[in-house]
Amino acid sequence: MVANAHESPTPGSDEPVILDVRGLRTYFPIRKGFLQRVVGHHKAVDGVSFTIKRGETLGLVGESGCGKTTVGRTILALQQATGGEVLFEGKDVFRQDSASMRRLRRDMQIIFQDPGGSLNPRMRVGSIVGEPLEVHGMASGDELRERVEALLERCGLWRAAADRYPHEFSGGQRQRIGIARALALQPKLIVCDEPTSALDVSVQSEILNLLADLQQQFGLSYLFISHDMAVIHHICDRIAVMKDGKIVEEGSREDVIGNPQHPYTKRLLLAVPECDPRVDAEKRRERQRMLAEEIER
Repeated sequence: MVANAHESPTPGSDEPVILDVRGLRTYFPIRKGFLQRVVGHHKAVDGVSFTIKRGETLGLVGESGCGKTTVGRTILALQQATGGEVLFEGKDVFRQDSASMRRLRRDMQIIFQDPGGSLNPRMRVGSIVGEPLEVHGMASGDELRERVEALLERCGLWRAAADRYPHEFSGGQRQRIGIARALALQPKLIVCDEPTSALDVSVQSEILNLLADLQQQFGLSYLFISHDMAVIHHICDRIAVMKDGKIVEEGSREDVIGNPQHPYTKRLLLAVPECDPRVDAEKRRERQRMLAEEIER
């Protein structure tokens, strides 16, 4: 077996909150002069709050540079926070000692945007996927090999892939390796940092379907980060729209997509291309009209 599956819940109001982010702030210093004195701060994340329930997918969407990736990395303590709280199953992530944080990392994993850059080219796939299991003392020897091969097979690859190197695989296959690695420790929450943006459209749908299947099987919760409203609409239960380090709109998928309230959300939806040229042309005219109104203000 790949892992002991969590109970597969149906996201809803009766599910417990697994992640509670409160007033999260992440500032980066701006330095100038010969002595590189701090003259200000870039507020990459400025007072962001949201919750994710067990078995739920929250989509964090916004244009490049809005701070959404920084949110994901700060939640996992890969980036130091300036302020705020992150509670995972009631535990304050920022107040854990090294031993407690090590245990907590089993339950919180990440899938990176670049499937090639996130895999060590000098390591075989079996070692890449199995490394988390070895580091946390969860498997070794023949058991480790069996679990790694089962993970690869569950993620749409073949067992013999464990003996090959990352450069021997396509972009979509490398992302499947990254997903298998994230799944190895049987996490409860996975931060998906634009996991499909570097892939072809046809491969994107395969990866999204895989993530949905894994969520159903293992009861996973996702923070799904993307700039693409079409992708967010496909996979997410709720959507939080981010602009300039702040969340400007949040709600269910149906509310945010079907009845957006913030002008920025409307612009993101208008940027989604349409198959019908007439509808696409109408969207283009609407974007130009909104841009003209902003310039006048």
